[in-house]
Amino acid sequence: MDAMTCPTTSPAGSVSEPVAENSPSNPSTALTSTPPRPQLFFVPTGVRGAQTVPRVSQMATRQIYERRFDEDVSTDDTITCPECEGTIRTNSAETICEDCGLVVDDQRIDHGPEWRTFDDYGRNNRERTGTPLSVRRHDRGLSSEVGRKCDANGNTLPGRKQEQLRRLRREHNRGRFQTKAERNLAEGLGEVQRIASTVDFPDSLCDQACQLFRSAQDADLLRGRSIEAMAAACVYGVCRCTGVSHTLTDVARLARVAQSRVQSSYTALNTQLGLPTKPLVPSVYVPRLASDLGCSNEIRQRARRLADQAENAGLINGVNPAGFAAACLYKASREQGRRVMQIAVADVANVSAATVRNHQNALDELAK
Repeated sequence: MDAMTCPTTSPAGSVSEPVAENSPSNPSTALTSTPPRPQLFFVPTGVRGAQTVPRVSQMATRQIYERRFDEDVSTDDTITCPECEGTIRTNSAETICEDCGLVVDDQRIDHGPEWRTFDDYGRNNRERTGTPLSVRRHDRGLSSEVGRKCDANGNTLPGRKQEQLRRLRREHNRGRFQTKAERNLAEGLGEVQRIASTVDFPDSLCDQACQLFRSAQDADLLRGRSIEAMAAACVYGVCRCTGVSHTLTDVARLARVAQSRVQSSYTALNTQLGLPTKPLVPSVYVPRLASDLGCSNEIRQRARRLADQAENAGLINGVNPAGFAAACLYKASREQGRRVMQIAVADVANVSAATVRNHQNALDELAK
């Protein structure tokens, strides 16, 4: 029968060596047996009289987060490759074998909850996914927001907790921007969205304007220029690239700077980035001017045909397309029997009455 071993505790509270029951110090046993196997005992640190024992090193924080979420991680050792019994590694997309390269599994199914809530008031407004990435925000929408009055279940928080959230929100707003460039980017994107919403831009064009402002900042075009002027220039640049009928004067009127500064910023933007701008033709401005004047569909279609005829004849080279479109509308209105003043048409196109009159004379000569 093997000898029994047990630890003995000293008065100081430390654990001493185990004593065998059949050792010479214990005369009650005379039988001989194999020596007992040594055992390790963990002694509390700082206890007087404790023996030296091996310690377990604590894992550093950098070792815990040394892998990113999309890097390869090892799976259970019991799972091997069905082809070559090699090591299986899994990443965020698929499970592959390190030895033979066999794709064991891909498009893994997420067995977690499908519906989640992403706001304080949306207990009944659950979504499948979170907010997508957006170029309209300086952090692309990945930042956190501190709540105000309600918790995740929609319950109103007490006043003491709301005061704590107010302090947290204040500190959070202070730490949103790490550099001056991020602060300028956030201010510029906000100005772009303000101008884009005023000119009734759709979401796609607003995103293009925000991306253009990001490209301008990356090209260091903001140095020496105001953020408001560059934001207005980005909006006008998108209008020129997509063929939207908004003139530089229309966009500069909404900006908080002079039109000359917007023109200078747009020139630098077009020169440095090489924008794929399209030539402006009068037919693009006809629908917007006709809507502002309240013209009928017959007048609009007739003005569109006059603009196309003038374009084919080469009369629009070197002229203001908005002024020529106003002349087409004025001539079409006179042909349809509607009395409209030249000054009213010129004000809508932001040109002088003499410009409308000169272009009308050119249209009359073309009709002969």
